[in-house]
Amino acid sequence: MNRSQLETFLRQYHREAFLWARQCCGFDGELAKDVIQQVYLKVLEGKARLKTEEHPKTWLFSVVRFTALDELRGKGKWVAVEIEEDMVWESEPTEMESHEDLIRRLPKMQQEVLLMVFYHDMTLEETAKVLQLHIGTIRTHYDRGKKKLKEWIELRRSVEVTKTSKDSK
Repeated sequence: MNRSQLETFLRQYHREAFLWARQCCGFDGELAKDVIQQVYLKVLEGKARLKTEEHPKTWLFSVVRFTALDELRGKGKWVAVEIEEDMVWESEPTEMESHEDLIRRLPKMQQEVLLMVFYHDMTLEETAKVLQLHIGTIRTHYDRGKKKLKEWIELRRSVEVTKTSKDSK
């Protein structure tokens, strides 16, 4: 791609790339802006190159993800997935939590997989390429994340139904 094509491509995917950066940065909008700026500089200066024009969105999301990880490490905000796995499942969700809050409760890898598939319309194969993981690993995180979200949403609904029936008496 020449510079003009790159600029057009970046404009076309700016919104999705920013949302992905925000998600990779723990929903910190200001940090996501910094990450996107660094990504654009890497792309336009040729430090990050698209080798094949087959999956440009997948490539862009990979650059965003790794730039965000570098930023988080630099700021001391990055937590290893293994440590986070143990902390996330301790308590059940409250009825006041939104679906976004529920996704944040999932382990980091499950969050990333579900966000890419549901919010960024990527296939599991594309997600595997972005995260540089085997497709089987991605399927496992996808299935576990979906099951846990479903369980929490159903639990929350049952609490709401119980509460509503008590209030109507």
